[in-house]
Amino acid sequence: MRLLWDSHAFVKATGGRPFGNLPEGVTGISIDTRTLERGDAFFAIKGDKFDGHQFATSAMAAGAGLLVVSEEKLPALGRLGVPKVVVPDVLKALEGLAAAARERTRAKVIAVTGSAGKTTTKEMLRHALASAGSVHAADRSFNNHWGVPLTLARLPADCDYAVFEIGMNHAGEIEPLTRLVKPHIALVTMVAAAHLGHFKSLDEIAQAKGEIFSGVVRGGHAVINRDDQRWKILSKMATDAGIKNIWGFGENARAQFKLVKWEPQGEGSAVTVKIAGQELVARVGAPGRHMVQNALAAIGAGYLAGADVAKLLLALGDFSAGAGRGERHRLRLDDGTFTLIDESYNANPASMRAAMQLLASTPVAGEGRRIAVLGDMLELGPHSAKLHAALADLIAASNVDLLFLGGTEMKALADSPPAGLTVEYREDAERLTPLLIEAVRPGDALMIKSSKGIGFSKLVEALLKQFPAATPAQI
Repeated sequence: MRLLWDSHAFVKATGGRPFGNLPEGVTGISIDTRTLERGDAFFAIKGDKFDGHQFATSAMAAGAGLLVVSEEKLPALGRLGVPKVVVPDVLKALEGLAAAARERTRAKVIAVTGSAGKTTTKEMLRHALASAGSVHAADRSFNNHWGVPLTLARLPADCDYAVFEIGMNHAGEIEPLTRLVKPHIALVTMVAAAHLGHFKSLDEIAQAKGEIFSGVVRGGHAVINRDDQRWKILSKMATDAGIKNIWGFGENARAQFKLVKWEPQGEGSAVTVKIAGQELVARVGAPGRHMVQNALAAIGAGYLAGADVAKLLLALGDFSAGAGRGERHRLRLDDGTFTLIDESYNANPASMRAAMQLLASTPVAGEGRRIAVLGDMLELGPHSAKLHAALADLIAASNVDLLFLGGTEMKALADSPPAGLTVEYREDAERLTPLLIEAVRPGDALMIKSSKGIGFSKLVEALLKQFPAATPAQI
C-alpha cells in the first residue's frame, strides 16, 4: 500500500489534533463518499447545499482511513469508530494540506485559466506530458475554491508535472487560488463574454483572468493568447506581477508559439507550428480550429516545462475531446450512420462561434444535413438577449440546414432567426428530445451546444440510448 500522506505530516499540515489511533497514513483524499476509496482521508467540507459531516457514517462504511471534522461537530461524531483529525475549519485544513503538497513537490507546475478552452487545454497537457513523465491533474473541472486545493492536496510527492485549472465567476476568486498553486507557468487561453453578468466589460473579465499571474514563482512564465484583443491588458498584468518571461501563442506574427498552417483532416487537424523558432508538422486528434489553438497553448506550456516538443506533438495526435466538450459519436440509423457532436458542457459567444465553425467543417454523407441544437448561454446578465439574438448571423454563415433551440434565453434567437432556415424552438431539453429523434437521418452531422446548467446533456443521453454506436466497419 502506497501512502499519499503519512499521518504525522498530515496532522501537521492540516493544523489539527488527532482523535483516536490514527493509521500509518492515508492513500488518498476525498470529499465525496460516492467516490471515496478505502484508505482515503475524508474531509467533511460544508458546501452550499450539503454539509460533509452528515456523510461521516457513509465515509466510515466506505472504508475511510480517517475523517477530518470540525471541532464543533465532534460531540455528534465522537462515537464513530474511525480515527479523526479535528480542526477549527475543514476547508482551511484542506488548504493547509494543499500548501504542504506544493511545498514538498518537485513537479513543474502549470496553471490554466480562460473564458473557454481551459478544461480541454488542461486535458491536452495531461495527455501530452504523460509522454515525458508522470502527470497529476484533476479528473474533472475541479477549478474553484475547494476543487483547486483538493487537487493540490492529492499531488504525489514524486510527480514530474502538475496541471491545475483555475476558474472564476467574480473578480478576486483566482488570486488566492494561484497563490496556493504557485505555478511555474500560468496560461490564459482566451478572454470572452463568459460570466459577463458579473462584469461590466470584457476588459474587466481580462483583469480577473490576469489575477493568475500574481501567484507565478520567481523566474516563471506567462503564456497568453497573442490573437486575443486583451493581449495588452494581460501582458501588462504579467509584467506588473514581476514576470519577465512572457510568451504568446496563436497566428499573430509576434507569437513565439505560432500556428503556421491548419487544415481539417477527418476526425482531426493537420498543423504546422513554429515553437520558439523551430517549425514542426503534426496532427491534432480532436477536430476544429479551436482545438488547434488549445493544442498550441498546451505545446507552448509543455515546452516551457522542459518536455520534449516532438513527443508532445506526437501524443496530441491521438487526443480526443471529452464528454460535453466536442466528443464525437458515430451512431447507427436504418442502414446508415450519423455523427453526434456533444458540446453540452459550456457555452458563451466565443465557444459558440468555435462550435459552429466545427459543425460547418464536419462532413456529411449523401443527403445528410448539418443540424445545430443550441441551448442557453448562461451568466450573460443584461447582455443576454442581445448576445443570443446576435447568433443569427453566425448561424447563417455556418452551412446549417436545421436549427433546434431550447431554453428561456434562446427565445431571443427564436424570435429573430436566420432568414430562410427551418427553426424549432422548445422551452427545455425534454420537449426537444422527441423532435430530434424524429428529425435525424443517415448522413447527418448533429451538434448539441449549450451551457451545462440547462441540461442539454439529456439530449445527448437520449440519442445515445435511442441509436446504437456504429462499428468501425459501418463507419
